[in-house]
Amino acid sequence: MTGASTPTHCPYCALQCAMSLTASPAASSAGSADAPSAPVTVAGRDFPTNRGGLCKKGWTSAELLRAPSRLLAPLVRGEDGELHESGWDEALDLVAARLRGIRASHGADAVGVFGGGGLTNEKAYQLGKFARLALGTSRIDYNGRFCMSSAAAAGNRAFGVDRGLPFPLEDLDGAATVLLLGSNPGETMPPFIGHLAGAQAAGGLVVVDPRRTATARLTDDGKGMHVQPAPGTDLVLLLGLIHLVIAEGLVDDEYVATRTTGFDGLRRSVAAWWPERVQSITGVAALTLRRLARRLASGAPTFILTGRGVEQHVDGTDTATAAINLALLLGLPGRPGSGYGTLTGQGNGQGGREHGQKCDQLPGYRKITDPDARAHVARVWGVAPDVIPGPGIPAVELLQSLGRPGGLRALMVHGSNVVISSPNAGAVRHGLESLDFLVVCDFFRSETADLADVVLPVAQWAEEEGTMTSLEGRVIRRLPALDPPEGVRDELWILHELARRLDAPSVFHVRPEDVFEELRLASEGGIADYSGIDYAMLDAGEAAYWPYPRGSRGTPRLFADRFAHADGLARLVSVRVRAEVEHPSPADVLTLVTGRLLEHYQSGAQTRRVPELADAQPEALATVHPATAARFDIRDGDTVELVNSRGVVRCRARLSTDIRPDAVFVPFHFAGLQTANLLTSDAVDPVSAMPEFKTNLVSIRPISEAVA
Repeated sequence: MTGASTPTHCPYCALQCAMSLTASPAASSAGSADAPSAPVTVAGRDFPTNRGGLCKKGWTSAELLRAPSRLLAPLVRGEDGELHESGWDEALDLVAARLRGIRASHGADAVGVFGGGGLTNEKAYQLGKFARLALGTSRIDYNGRFCMSSAAAAGNRAFGVDRGLPFPLEDLDGAATVLLLGSNPGETMPPFIGHLAGAQAAGGLVVVDPRRTATARLTDDGKGMHVQPAPGTDLVLLLGLIHLVIAEGLVDDEYVATRTTGFDGLRRSVAAWWPERVQSITGVAALTLRRLARRLASGAPTFILTGRGVEQHVDGTDTATAAINLALLLGLPGRPGSGYGTLTGQGNGQGGREHGQKCDQLPGYRKITDPDARAHVARVWGVAPDVIPGPGIPAVELLQSLGRPGGLRALMVHGSNVVISSPNAGAVRHGLESLDFLVVCDFFRSETADLADVVLPVAQWAEEEGTMTSLEGRVIRRLPALDPPEGVRDELWILHELARRLDAPSVFHVRPEDVFEELRLASEGGIADYSGIDYAMLDAGEAAYWPYPRGSRGTPRLFADRFAHADGLARLVSVRVRAEVEHPSPADVLTLVTGRLLEHYQSGAQTRRVPELADAQPEALATVHPATAARFDIRDGDTVELVNSRGVVRCRARLSTDIRPDAVFVPFHFAGLQTANLLTSDAVDPVSAMPEFKTNLVSIRPISEAVA
């Protein structure tokens, strides 16, 4: 492959920026521990989402392919308690024997699988099949539960379908108004910002965020509005906007009458949310609310987009539903040049949840409780429907069951670092330590892998083949630019070998294309129908947006004529504030807001190993407003301790007016005592099972100890 240029896509976020990888001569010595850290060079490639641009993470992504800390052989925990290198047969034989023994002693549901939103469609599909057939367990879920579950639940109940953006990203280019709720693409997916230029030029970029983020600063100089509500009051804000749209006669009456149902109930449900009441709770001026409602209803091309900031709450589904209600009242979904969508976070957050990693779904976004769905998938797998287990339990509940009576005794983790990324992370660590057996597949010794009994080294993005599904619902190809290191294996091979050792029914293919061909059949007729897509058409550059039934041309834009409910109508679902918003006492505690940094991704297991990124952001900083800092006697650079009933975090303080005085911001990419999720709650949304990541109360104080 030396000197060859390979078209592929970035391994990080769901924007899936196109890039070209050119192999260097050193790449031919695949697997040498002494090989350069970047055996391929990265160049941006013209593609509708990124138009040749990449962010810092994309430009430096190749450095991880031959990083010195790369795992190059399986690790097995010895009698001395340490992890030692072993051969593949030894490691896989051990895994199969231990899993078989735990199943025999405690039942199939004593073994669990935790997947990841960065796995290819092929691996996500095979992992769900492996859990249900090779292990016979219902206990599978994935880290997308922490990302997209509230938006997905809201989309399903309103539209009858869940696709992050039901339109191509390029449609945003012509927008006069874009309302961004709880999203910071300026740092999380920088090339996305180019699609907001039209709204900026029209003065119509509106960013709702309690922080003055890089994205919020794009509204400066008359280019839009930054609306800065109190943390956790997004639902109230949206109910207030809906109230205004109805009260001021801004509703698209014809659209609502012909394309929706539930308006009368919605109108009654928001009657009490007059602007001044909303102002008293959110801190957003009534005049600002009125200006925003009128801007959204101007009739110009308008989009409403949500992100994790409004979704990662115990009322995240209702908040996302309220945003959808607002969009429907304005007649945006399905209208040419306008729309509603949500910005998927992880690289394959969309495809990863469509084909079997979620505890309640089978491939094609089929419900696991649907007898017809079970029969269809069983035919493809060559098994009887009753062989497939029923629904399992969502991610937080699954992790809460670790090591408990009647809970999980063994866990397999693929593409996730749950010790850092899970809510109430201290309890999750304790649960992992309580297991009889833990297996982790990863590129590096992550904080989760450090606790494992067996660690299996797997191929990285530039060494594997498969497909991903971007935030637009577009299926794209991932092509290998070089061979993986000698001691590394692809997860499809690992699952095949384990399935063979466990005497699993059905066939577990090793070639990605063979797995995709099976996925096509399993998804056929489902909501996420991939049956009309194949590798050849993707290699030819054809744009493939699901649903893509056999014989069709795909669906770049949903909702042009009808929604996915049987009657074709969207549901206006009335939601309410279930309890009074909890405001922190100024003299006591602050609201902890967690989020991402430009230089890092997810748990930081990869980006903290890239020198350029780690040097730019080497540690977690607690961002505090200067007035708040003065009240707590905190100076810039002081070590501070953040405490609540779940844990303690220590990091240095950064003073900034970009944060509200009632809040503190800590990024969630770091380990040890800088793990922000030591403080977050594992209480969940009753509909989506999304945990409460964004509004946890903490006390703060300066301490003399240095940051560990």
